[in-house]
Amino acid sequence: MQLRKLASSALVAGALVASLGMASAAEPENTLILTLRNGEVTIGLRPDLAPRHVEQVKALVEEGAYDNVAFHRVIDGFMAQTGDVQYGDVEDGFDARLVGTGGSEKPDLPAEFSEAAFARGTVGMARSQNPNSANSQFFIMFAPAEHLNGQYTVIGEVESGMELVDAIKKGDAAQNGMVQSPDKILDARMATDDAN
Repeated sequence: MQLRKLASSALVAGALVASLGMASAAEPENTLILTLRNGEVTIGLRPDLAPRHVEQVKALVEEGAYDNVAFHRVIDGFMAQTGDVQYGDVEDGFDARLVGTGGSEKPDLPAEFSEAAFARGTVGMARSQNPNSANSQFFIMFAPAEHLNGQYTVIGEVESGMELVDAIKKGDAAQNGMVQSPDKILDARMATDDAN
């Protein structure tokens, strides 16, 4: 009888987790791996929340667009921003004056806001004041930020390696987190690339 109660409780708990929208590990085709200077960060992408944004990020990954791109804006206790493939490639075309203002050759995307909260490890798309201006830049949250909820598109969450995100070089608070000699994404790939 105790075993039946335990099994029943486990089923109820599992249903509760699923109903709260907590994601389990993403499938390989939706698992983004960022190689940083100290190791790998695994991000589960969420096409269920933002299909067009996830599709664009995956296309940019496949093109190698995020390789060598700086974490140009990093605010301690808030977030680390990267993904400016136009001006942020530290090996080819980095422009300290313009980094953070560029995107990719792909079109900007219409907002795909959801009820997903910006918690520690959440990955969101950066944009200008225009809600429909996200393109290639994204950020990873160091801590929860409720004021972002419903205002920015959530595309995923860190599944492992958050301690490596925490170690990304921080920017100058007086300069809105802009980083001198920033850390970078050494390599970005999808988990399916590892199988090939």
